[in-house]
Formats: sequence, structure tokens, C-alpha cells
Amino acid sequence: MTVILFAVLAVTGLTLPGIGLHYHEHGGLDPAYCLLALFFSANLLICYWEACLFFRRDHIAGRAEYWRERQQKTGRAPGAEFLTSRVPLRRLLSTELWGDLWSAYSTYDGSYADRRTFGFNVDMGNGFFTPVPTLLLYAAFTVEFMPALYAGILGVALFWQWAYVTSLYWVSFHVAGRHRQIGMNRLYYLYVVGPNSVWILFPLLGLYVSIRLIVEGHYGVLGH
Repeated sequence: MTVILFAVLAVTGLTLPGIGLHYHEHGGLDPAYCLLALFFSANLLICYWEACLFFRRDHIAGRAEYWRERQQKTGRAPGAEFLTSRVPLRRLLSTELWGDLWSAYSTYDGSYADRRTFGFNVDMGNGFFTPVPTLLLYAAFTVEFMPALYAGILGVALFWQWAYVTSLYWVSFHVAGRHRQIGMNRLYYLYVVGPNSVWILFPLLGLYVSIRLIVEGHYGVLGH
């Protein structure tokens, strides 16, 4: 199985049960809920990857040079080669495998091979500290197991930090001049702009929903 196929299947497998339960409980599908269910599911998978960033931090630094040399030999982008590589099923949850994801990404942003940087530590922190609140919000948005006010307060805190920290990472990427290392080309937009835009745009939607939950005191904004 390729790495990218596993990622798609994992996110799909986390998203569809929530959407199905939401439809069963409320008799319809709301666009805002579906988008946030997709975002929550993607974040849960990436939290595991970010935990691997910590557990394989020494491995990442060593493998970063391998990906640079391989890029020079093959001319292929490390990100694309990693995502399309085939992996045995027994290794799909290997911390070494997902540590190698960060090694490949470090060819675009060297901060992920250096544990002293903002990028390294903020993503590692997300991996350890956001899975529980992500699951709580996912469940609350699906089946209303907590009052809308509480869900809204938790949502404002969680979505704001995602939007703020991602924006700050993007600023630090440019202030450090890392954009000049890869150039303002398709790789920059595919591997830097694209993923970081997701962690700004979806949290902005989450902030809107969370504020509505607080102000209105019910889950109507999610089609309940």
C-alpha cells in the first residue's frame, strides 16, 4: 500500500462514522459539520505523525541528508517520493516510517530536523496535546453530549490556537528565509502553502461555529 493511500483511507475511516452517526441522530447532513468532521479526522492522524516527530527526532536529523542526496540523484521531490512509496501493512503504524515523513519534509523546511526550532516544537506539541480536545469536539458536534456553551468555549480555545500558531509558523518560515531555499514554485505551494492553509481556513470555520454555539446556546449552526 502506498503512503498516500493509507493516509486517505485512515482519514476516510475516521470521518465517515461521524457523518453517518450525525445523519442518524439528526436526519440530515450539514456542510459545516461535514467539513469539520473531515478536519478533526485529519488532525487525529497528523497528531500521530507529530508524536513520531518527537519519538524519532534523532532519526529525522540523520535521514534528512539522505533525502537531500536522493533528490540530487533522482531529481524527484522528496515529498512526492515518500507519499507514493509502497509500505508493507505491518509498517503502516511504524514510528520510523512517519519519522521519515518529517525527514523528507525537512528538505523544504530544515527546522524539522532541529529540535530547537519553533516549527519542530509547535508541531510536536500539537501531536500530544490536541487529540483529546479534538475527540471531545468531534463527539460533541456529532451527538451533543455536552451543552453547546461548553462545546463553544472549548472550540474557541482550540480553533484559535490552530489558526494563530499556524499563522505564526508561516510568518517564521518567511522571516527565517526558508522560502528562498526552495523558491516560490509549485513545491512551495504544494508542500508549504497548501497544508498550512488547511490549518488556517478550517479553524476559522470552527471559530465561527464555536462562537455561534456560545451566542445561541444550541447546535443549530451544525444542522441539529
